[in-house]
Amino acid sequence: MSEPSRRAVLRGAMGAGLGLAAAPVLAACGSGSSRAVTDGPVQVSLWTHDPGYIKTFRSAVGDDTLMHGSRFDYRMRFTNAAGSDVVTRMMAQAVADGNTPDLAGIIIDQFPRVMGSRIAENLFVDLTETVKPFGDELLKLAPYSVDGTPYGLDSDNSISVLYYRQDIFAEHRIPEDVETWQELADLGERLHDRHRISLSMVATGDNGSIVNGFLQFLLQRGGGVFDAAGELVLDSPEAVEVLEFMQRGVRTGFLMSLPDPYGSACAAALKSGRLAATVMPNWYNVYGLQANVPEQKGKWRIRTLPRFSGGGHAGSTLGGTAFCVLKDKPHTQAALELLRRVYLTREGQLLRYRSGGFLPTLSSLYEDAELRGITDDYLGGQRVFDVYGAAAADLPIFYQAQGLQILNDVLGGPMLLALQGKTSAAEAIRAGIRAYRQQVKR
Repeated sequence: MSEPSRRAVLRGAMGAGLGLAAAPVLAACGSGSSRAVTDGPVQVSLWTHDPGYIKTFRSAVGDDTLMHGSRFDYRMRFTNAAGSDVVTRMMAQAVADGNTPDLAGIIIDQFPRVMGSRIAENLFVDLTETVKPFGDELLKLAPYSVDGTPYGLDSDNSISVLYYRQDIFAEHRIPEDVETWQELADLGERLHDRHRISLSMVATGDNGSIVNGFLQFLLQRGGGVFDAAGELVLDSPEAVEVLEFMQRGVRTGFLMSLPDPYGSACAAALKSGRLAATVMPNWYNVYGLQANVPEQKGKWRIRTLPRFSGGGHAGSTLGGTAFCVLKDKPHTQAALELLRRVYLTREGQLLRYRSGGFLPTLSSLYEDAELRGITDDYLGGQRVFDVYGAAAADLPIFYQAQGLQILNDVLGGPMLLALQGKTSAAEAIRAGIRAYRQQVKR
């Protein structure tokens, strides 16, 4: 497809939501020559919301072992912006023929914005041939695929585990190896009744936090919100079961009701010891626990999630950020090679873990001797890949669709009512689906 016709498609697809009155201003930036750079010095531009990725790519281009044999001599130009702004500005610049990045880091909940109207197809390099040699070994392609075509590589496997205070579990004789959620819920109810201590949390603040918490449990239970074809599959017994489980947990105190997993209320609950366990992904270690309770170093541990007695998985997932290569730009070839070296090689994946704690997305690396030997001081010297490896071997697949953000908006309210005991779990699910169907005709 030619560049003018591509811009025409993007204008038609995105004009209503991008505020294109700004397009003439953006166009002044210009996109420069379209002649492809195939070797030699190259400056790759990267947009991201997280300084951790800036650190990672800066380290990568300076790593002689990782860059050995490359046709390119890399320099980087970074732009740091809010996650939603990265997508908004990238699409606006594409419409205006302005300066789009060569690599864009797109948060998982922002990717649905490019899944419709051929937006991803027109913006990003099709990674089918790039990932083909890895087969099933490459994890987490599904959330960044459109009609089976992958357009992004995730930076982190985002494996959800159970964080728990080992000292509090020992004090109150809570076994660390409880097999099922139902068993842990029974123990947690008694613990809360006697000591006002909870063993996980439920977000009751914004719609996104509410639905994300539900989704984390739902994926583990074996359910989902969309299938591989983008069809809504939320109307399921698993969805009702999970919401009833959360509803019961809030009512009995086993699950603590908090606005979100990151704010002051959660920090206070962690500091006081009233929140003695929680289900969150690997990155919560640094961004949640160490950020809020650094003084509790050595007291926390992780384990795989208790299973639902009705079935499901040993692990779950929440969050992620994929990097996409912008197509038909002078530095597209260089950006694609850089992404391949940093994301699809053992050396690149180890560098990403060392620089930012990003878990490998190549399944074989969970048996890698170097990673298996890593211990975490905050987690009491625990060998964390013993846990991550077991969870990675049994992770659910998360499918997204264009309407996911709409679903979050319409589902959060009914779910909050259910968690407050004002409606049933089944009715909350039905209400969310009805509202979604009214807005998305699919």
